[in-house]
Amino acid sequence: MADFWLISVPLDKTSLTSVEKLKRKITKTHLASCWKFSIPDLKVGILDSLVRVSDELAALDTLTESVIKKACQCLKEVMGPPGDKAQEYSLANGDHRKYQSSAATSPLKTYITSQRVDLMNYVTKFQWDKAKYPTALPLSTLTDLISKEISQMETELRSRATAYNSLKATLHSLEHNLNGNLQTCCLNDIVRKEDLVVSEYLTTLLVVVSREKYLQWEKSYEVLSEFVVPRSSRKIFEDRDGGIFSVTLFKRAVCEFKAKAQESKFIVREYSFDVEERKQQEIMKLSVHKKEQHGIFVRWLKVNFTQVFIAWLHVKALRVFVESVLRYGLPVNYQAFLLETDRKHSKKLKEELSSLFVHLDPTASAKEVSCDIPGLCQQEYSSYICFHISTSMLEISEPSAT
Repeated sequence: MADFWLISVPLDKTSLTSVEKLKRKITKTHLASCWKFSIPDLKVGILDSLVRVSDELAALDTLTESVIKKACQCLKEVMGPPGDKAQEYSLANGDHRKYQSSAATSPLKTYITSQRVDLMNYVTKFQWDKAKYPTALPLSTLTDLISKEISQMETELRSRATAYNSLKATLHSLEHNLNGNLQTCCLNDIVRKEDLVVSEYLTTLLVVVSREKYLQWEKSYEVLSEFVVPRSSRKIFEDRDGGIFSVTLFKRAVCEFKAKAQESKFIVREYSFDVEERKQQEIMKLSVHKKEQHGIFVRWLKVNFTQVFIAWLHVKALRVFVESVLRYGLPVNYQAFLLETDRKHSKKLKEELSSLFVHLDPTASAKEVSCDIPGLCQQEYSSYICFHISTSMLEISEPSAT
């Protein structure tokens, strides 16, 4: 995955010559791709204001990037599960090619791939949105404007994610119980009305018996209470762990029977057709609601992920402008350009930049530099201004097929 470096250098003769040398070098060695990065003329204001804005922008940059990562992670989690299930099924059946084919066309991967192309295109052809962020406004006002936008998105993202995850967890818990072990699974599709005897004096209980206790149950259930109907027990369902047996007895002996059954490790299940039916209806209702909320949440994430990324690029542009004024002085006299490189070439590119622009600050080549320039001490200091635009959040890790 390629990353972008947003560079700013002054417009002095030496720096201009160095920029041309850099362009020739990266073209020849394929170290990076280069684009001009256009930043409009903004209101400089006073020095004290610039210093304060510089610190605020550094914090806003970090916040905005974290919101982008959270939004992207939510997209992967919300859109990803169907692909994960396909992976589990295909890999469990040894069909790696089938999984790779389904993963390649998954909605998540299709969207992320498309989004990556659109956003990379936006980065390389960046144009300041003057309608949304008027350049006539002071730098502090522009910073506050973006900060409020990002904070609102962060709050809404947290609220929407919490609500959706809570709904998903509730539904999962109900489904797990109804599809769980013999003590909790739904019995409406198993128990028939003729399996139950219900009259003025008699009732039928359903008892969970483990496999190793089948014989004990057959020998002892009639003596758990003197009011048990002889030979009334019948196995109506079983799985690999055990079975569910019905037993008919007098209603007045239910409490006694339950107590004795518990002593023998037999579990009497509370069962009501109406209650089970209501649970199933609740699950169906929650499933429909979850599907609706899933669509709403995905649409919101897609729109706001793009918006917050665009806002982030404007924060980067503001940081370049402010740091250029603070470091290179007035009148405003700098040029900004964008470099796209991959991780294996980043070290070599950094060495090339340091060599070409060492004249801007020879002390920057020292291993440890005492940095007194506001806003620049929070990141690695160099002789030139550089801000990284990471796109790692747009990566999709490829699962291992082994």
